[in-house]
Amino acid sequence: MFDVIYRYDPTRSSGRHPPTDAAEAHRRLVDGNEAFAAMAAHTEDGCRVVPVDLEDLGIGNAGQALQQQPFAVVIGCSDARVPTELVFDRACNELFVVRVAGNILGQDELGSVDYAVGHFRDDLKLLVVLGHSQCGAVTAAVDAFLKPIDYLDLAGSHHIRSIVNTIFPAVRGAARTLAVAWGEDVVERPGYRAALIECSSVLNAAISASILRASFQQDAQPQRVVFGIYDLETRRVHVPLSPDESRPTATRLEDVPAGQDGFRDLAARIGASARIQRLLAGVF
Repeated sequence: MFDVIYRYDPTRSSGRHPPTDAAEAHRRLVDGNEAFAAMAAHTEDGCRVVPVDLEDLGIGNAGQALQQQPFAVVIGCSDARVPTELVFDRACNELFVVRVAGNILGQDELGSVDYAVGHFRDDLKLLVVLGHSQCGAVTAAVDAFLKPIDYLDLAGSHHIRSIVNTIFPAVRGAARTLAVAWGEDVVERPGYRAALIECSSVLNAAISASILRASFQQDAQPQRVVFGIYDLETRRVHVPLSPDESRPTATRLEDVPAGQDGFRDLAARIGASARIQRLLAGVF
């Protein structure tokens, strides 16, 4: 077994030390996920300590509420298997988390990000979209795409249908990506559905990140915008781009592609990645 411990140490200097820039904020999330993912490799004596300040827990403030000081906004999926702070090994008051099925962006989600950008200007360095493998919302969109008659099952739920409709562009882009990379008969591969779900999840996260960039990087103090996919099996945040799966998957949060050419290049690399090749072969 292993333990995750949130600990206050009175011998440590008090006060938080927020990242000074976007690069440091990015590094903290990447390093945090590396630490979280590595815990399972030390099941005999694994112990991960996350230092916190008492003030972050609402203790020792003489009844006063602590001021929010997040250094990153994370748009994540509502899936209960993706605990955002744990995934990045962060304590409370470090991340401003917005969770919605399929990590999509509607007016409410954009309004939440707008609030964070406007109110935490001095601390906020990074905007993150975090998708994940085996996403139920993406799977629903893929299944409706592959078998349109199944879309009728959503007729009774306007709310779920709205989520699926938002994800459809990523699914269509993923289907085209696989066809270009492997030929039109790729649909006959044993793992086509699984590969389409994975590819759609990545493109869906990238599209949401591009919306964030377009919406908020015109600000006088623009934040860096990145995206990634949390793998439920390995617990690593990554983007499947490597053509060689013999090398260990590294934690990575990718910058948003630049324009249509950037998205085409991203899609091509995902479609040709070892991860997608393995899924197409029916190896899950």
